[in-house]
Amino acid sequence: MPLIYAKDGAVATFTIDNGKVNVFTPEMHRELHEALQDFVADPMIRVGIMTGAEGRSFCAGDDIKTPLPDLTPHEALEAHFFPHIHEGRTGLTRPGWEQDVMRFKRLKPIIGAVDGYCLGQGLIYLLLLTDIRLATPEAEFGFPEIAYGMAGAGGMTRLAALIPQAVAMEMLLLGERIPADRALSAHLINRVVERTGLMAEARAMAERIAGHPPVAVRLEMEVTERALDMTRDQAVDYAATLFRFQRVAYQGYGAGTGFFGTKHEAAE
Repeated sequence: MPLIYAKDGAVATFTIDNGKVNVFTPEMHRELHEALQDFVADPMIRVGIMTGAEGRSFCAGDDIKTPLPDLTPHEALEAHFFPHIHEGRTGLTRPGWEQDVMRFKRLKPIIGAVDGYCLGQGLIYLLLLTDIRLATPEAEFGFPEIAYGMAGAGGMTRLAALIPQAVAMEMLLLGERIPADRALSAHLINRVVERTGLMAEARAMAERIAGHPPVAVRLEMEVTERALDMTRDQAVDYAATLFRFQRVAYQGYGAGTGFFGTKHEAAE
């Protein structure tokens, strides 16, 4: 499988493994969606890591050389609104499972570990599917699609809401790659880590998160995401409600009880 999904204790790892620069095929989008479904459903898994296979780029985007079924203009319009409508007859195509992945809702954290190229669909997935991002000094980030008449990554990722607008527009309109140090200064990533220590650092972060009470992690994920689209008063009210709910539940179940336990107890 070009998308390898593995579990080790409370941590799941999504490894992109398809050629030297790890391009995505339509089948890999479906594999990723299936892995994400298992990730959120498995109560024993508390955090994920997304990375490229060792010695390869994180992901250089979609494989534009993958042959796709020919669709008539009418079929292409149908596929826009119903991405899987023609799969039974034509096989996987675009738009397809990448639409489901980009819309996937999760309340479990994923750490991105990037080496080499992180471009196009690979960068879209990094921004939409990861919450903390590490990169090696050799990593490069970019959206080259505009040069091929395929714009829209800024809207799909809300890039200008994640990093300074001027930097976002530079990336989107020039279509040029930026190095890891520039990505760090723009807060596109959290840390630059040497290649030899990338996965160890990601794993250490994952284990630390997995040691926290799962309910606290889940509520922090939810309130942070939803508050982005709220006014200040709405965000405070919502966060206070979830905080009080957690404290009442914690007191009701008692310290050390399952998903409401303390950090030490939850890790045991």
